[in-house]
Amino acid sequence: MAALAEMYEQGVSTRKVKAITEELCGHSFSASSISAINQRLDASLAQFAGRALAEAFPYLILDARYERVRETGVIVSQAVLIAIGIDWDGRRQVLAVKLVNRESRSSRRDFLLGLKTRGLHGVEFVVADDHAGLRSALSEALAEAAYQRCYVRFLRNALDYVPRRVDDDCLHELRWLYDRRDLPEARRDLAAWLVKWSGKYSKLTGWVEENIDQTLTFCRLPRQHHKHLKSTNMLERLNEEIKRRTHVVRIFPNAESCLRLARAPAVEIRENWLGQHRYLNMDNLHEHKKEALRRAA
Repeated sequence: MAALAEMYEQGVSTRKVKAITEELCGHSFSASSISAINQRLDASLAQFAGRALAEAFPYLILDARYERVRETGVIVSQAVLIAIGIDWDGRRQVLAVKLVNRESRSSRRDFLLGLKTRGLHGVEFVVADDHAGLRSALSEALAEAAYQRCYVRFLRNALDYVPRRVDDDCLHELRWLYDRRDLPEARRDLAAWLVKWSGKYSKLTGWVEENIDQTLTFCRLPRQHHKHLKSTNMLERLNEEIKRRTHVVRIFPNAESCLRLARAPAVEIRENWLGQHRYLNMDNLHEHKKEALRRAA
């Protein structure tokens, strides 16, 4: 039974699991056997999903990926919401993986409020993509936290405001702004970039000028943390692992099966992260905050 569960967690389809085990074992496995696998997985994953969050997480990273699920005979796109936290020891943890309606704003609010119900506290900085529903949810559930819009997605969105044959230097120079040492330096170079390109790409420069501040919030953090917290790239490994497994299924027969296969790799990755070295040195944040207080005084 353990081998069957492991194959299912690795993304092998139920049909293939059944065929492989029958070939190896020389006898068939009933639907009740597969059901028992699911029940075992569900119990373990429910424990993961409902565990208390005792420690504080000053950094929170949020993202979503989309899967196709069959509901009442209709195939719909559902959002898999993912939350990763970094605690004061500098370690990463997968806090939650939840399946919600793609377009629902309230579902994103409920996702964050659910984290708070489990004990999430001490959040000072949130990294996420730009989504109206998520921004609204953050203002309600985590109003005290600073918001960092993922700069990688921002640069991708910028392509919507330029012609197909855009001057490569324009976008390269916009990208370089995120390598600056601090906010004053980034603002000086931004002003120069706007002057240089506004005549040729006024639609782009107008959009950037209006929205770029959301992507520069990371500048208020210690420089050592900039590259880790100016985008949601930290989540890419987890997203790729979920994709590798869900791709086998392609269209899930129901929401429960989709969530089951999305949560399984999150549990594994969380355990791996807890056993690794610290992701960030949080002494840098402590010292950064102390220095800010000294300057304010």
